[in-house]
Amino acid sequence: MKKIAILLTLFIVGQYVKAQENRVITTGVPFLLIAADARSAGMGDMGVATSADAFSQQYNPAKFAFSLQKQGFSVSYTPYLSSIANDISLGQLSYYNRINERSAFAASFRYFGLGDIELRQTPDPYEVVQTVNPNEFALDGSYSLKLSERFSMAVGGRFIRSALRIPDVNNDVKAATTFAVDIAGYYQSEEMAYTDFNGRWRAGFNFQNLGPKISYDSDDLNDNFLPANMRLGAGFDFIFDEYNKIGVIAEVTKLLVPTPPKTVFEFDSNGDGDFDDPGDITPSAAQQANDQALSEYRKTSWTSGIFKSFGDAPDGFSEELKEFTWALGAEYWYQDSFALRLGYFNENELKGARKFFTLGAGFKYNVVKIDVSYLFSASKVRNPLENTLRFSLTFNFGDNYDEL
Repeated sequence: MKKIAILLTLFIVGQYVKAQENRVITTGVPFLLIAADARSAGMGDMGVATSADAFSQQYNPAKFAFSLQKQGFSVSYTPYLSSIANDISLGQLSYYNRINERSAFAASFRYFGLGDIELRQTPDPYEVVQTVNPNEFALDGSYSLKLSERFSMAVGGRFIRSALRIPDVNNDVKAATTFAVDIAGYYQSEEMAYTDFNGRWRAGFNFQNLGPKISYDSDDLNDNFLPANMRLGAGFDFIFDEYNKIGVIAEVTKLLVPTPPKTVFEFDSNGDGDFDDPGDITPSAAQQANDQALSEYRKTSWTSGIFKSFGDAPDGFSEELKEFTWALGAEYWYQDSFALRLGYFNENELKGARKFFTLGAGFKYNVVKIDVSYLFSASKVRNPLENTLRFSLTFNFGDNYDEL
């Protein structure tokens, strides 16, 4: 069987099913952008400016320097495309340790499994079939440090392995590997007194998945950009009393990946079937122009792509704005033991059309915390996580730190 990369076909069908002329930005290993934990998933898939937790590694590792617990361990499970398969899922393990008042380190492991796939040469039911299990994983590490009492920064490293290619008769298939880095910052104000409540401001940023392209074969022109991403967010905690607290958060994100080139279509100005009038574009000329533009796009390096991503949209600034996604979320805590969450995520129709509402809840008892979330699609494009429950389990242990 001929080698193929099933990465784009799976995710484009699941998430980005718009036509090429809409210039949806696609990347390799997009599983890195799926919200792996139920807390963030319950607030519209965001977490760059929320309070620190064991899942901060994926959104903003700088938050670990403000963790209220000494150490934490978490595990989460997310079924994927559950409407068509029952063995595709994303799992994550995380661990952090706040070393002292100023610094912390963390590590996490994310695994995306596509289940068992049978390879057949014929429709013969008695044929001996080969079964493969395509998968991807990312192994992360980070270090965060308080630069002041209210601001911290972090750097993170990530090893990525993607084994999605299906073997042929020669079985000469190797997994694609690469690495990436994150650069993040987090601000948390002191608790301030207002007229009827106390409050606390939070803000954060993260430039994540910055690294070389990932390649599934020896042809450099087939390399895929990593899902380099910029996250910016801010939030405010309404602290009404020692029992009741509500946090509201807003976040915007943008892929730091070049926009695909504009498609050139054949053009017959008077519709006579001949392409010999002034201004006509023959089919071969259109194909040649598209091939040339695509070749130049694929030659773009990952470093150049980061800077180009802010000003290369063919339709100018208005299209650049469409490449930003935004999300709003809220989280209510009662006695730091029970939480309710809701959120909304929005992506422009021409850039993927993901729009969804989320609900979530959290239960904390002693050192154990359980989180669940549920997603409702608000788009005509079906979401691969629609009507899916996500689960997370956290264990916090060690000494507690005060939140000033």
